[in-house]
Amino acid sequence: MKVYGIKNCSTVKKALTWLDTHQMEYEFHDFKKLGIERSRLEIWVNKLGLDKLINKRGTTWRTLSSDLQRSAAESEAAAIQLMKDYPSVIKRPVIELAEKIILGFDAEVYEKVFQS
Repeated sequence: MKVYGIKNCSTVKKALTWLDTHQMEYEFHDFKKLGIERSRLEIWVNKLGLDKLINKRGTTWRTLSSDLQRSAAESEAAAIQLMKDYPSVIKRPVIELAEKIILGFDAEVYEKVFQS
């Protein structure tokens, strides 16, 4: 299992704490420090869709400098570039588990997915 996110994000912290408490093994990838590959973003967009993947409620989204940047979220290619340039705009965490992708933190969902 690979967990993508930002180490100081409160939602990522909750997810990692849950995984640690349940003794789940994972590899963590801090995409703010390490970046994120375009091919990985393309996979996520194809499986989850732009609306789910881009966090339009977050600070990064609100601080984008122009409506032009925000409108990039409407086009897949431009949205992927936006997420590469501003990885904080990606909802977090993104967890890859075999063929599944789990987005965000929800203890009930984690119970179902990881305990089955």
